[in-house]
Amino acid sequence: MMTSSSASRFATLEDLRAACRGLPAGNGAAATAVTAREAQLTKPPGSLGRLEEIVAWLARWQGRNPPRLERVDALVFAGNHGVTRRGVSAYPSEVTVQMVSNFAAGGAAINQLARHAGANLRVIPFDLHRPTEDFTEAPAMDTVSFLAAINAGADAVAPEADLLCLGEMGIGNTTAAAALAAALFGGGGERWAGRGTGVNDHGLARKRAVIDQALARHAAALADPLACAAIFGGRELAAILGACLAARRQNIPVLLDGFVCTAAVAPLKKLRADALDHALAAHISAEAGHRALLDELTLKPLLDLGMRLGEGSGAAVAVSIARAALACHLGMATFGEAGVSDKSH
Repeated sequence: MMTSSSASRFATLEDLRAACRGLPAGNGAAATAVTAREAQLTKPPGSLGRLEEIVAWLARWQGRNPPRLERVDALVFAGNHGVTRRGVSAYPSEVTVQMVSNFAAGGAAINQLARHAGANLRVIPFDLHRPTEDFTEAPAMDTVSFLAAINAGADAVAPEADLLCLGEMGIGNTTAAAALAAALFGGGGERWAGRGTGVNDHGLARKRAVIDQALARHAAALADPLACAAIFGGRELAAILGACLAARRQNIPVLLDGFVCTAAVAPLKKLRADALDHALAAHISAEAGHRALLDELTLKPLLDLGMRLGEGSGAAVAVSIARAALACHLGMATFGEAGVSDKSH
């Protein structure tokens, strides 16, 4: 839940906006050093593909050479949405509460995946018995509620983390994510809304219409990315944005999960072109709109497994890829160490 200290981090939207635009750069020297070592390892240049890129990315955003993955944290934020009253989900909002209990009992997919990946899982629910407002009638969150969720997400980030995985749980949040994507990038419900938890054709049409209705109602605010995040998002989406921002400010690279998680951080990219350079898309989900959103954000997913669960599940799977990349970088011999002839010149 939100802490008393969170309110003091970003007191106003202008504080938040300034932080989103005044971001630290990565450590280019650390990334260059990794690349130089990669060139000496016993393999053809570039033959490990994106595994090589991942290690350089870790070094750049951790600010150290070599990078490390001693502490990997997974944060899953949960929230409920007033727009579910419009019949946009196949499941009732009580399922969010029930799934948070399942997380606590260790019975969800993310519990198994985080354990397998060696990630510390923390689930943070936000006022599940008090959903956000129905954004077809009013902004989902007022400024105070939005900033409180942003601050809670930022406060949840441990500065000791070497890598942060972000995820969410919230019935109705694919509708919120689709509406936010539409507000930021255009195209309306037709472009962005998918089946989410499994709505039928009639439910999908209703979901798209709800999004278009909300976009029309809030048309005057669409030029402001942070206003869009408050109007169309949810507490868990705002917390993801806050956590991603805090990670950048604390030199922690981030693995983003699926469509909802990606939509949550999209306002950062609209405010500053390189705001998500410290983040990788863990996977491309089967949820409609995710591919288009990744394209808008120029994020190239690591995995394509047809997943659409949420919970940070795709990010947790991608941790194993990052660990494999780092193991090769640290454990392989150089040509000189192995007595192997380098390529001829």
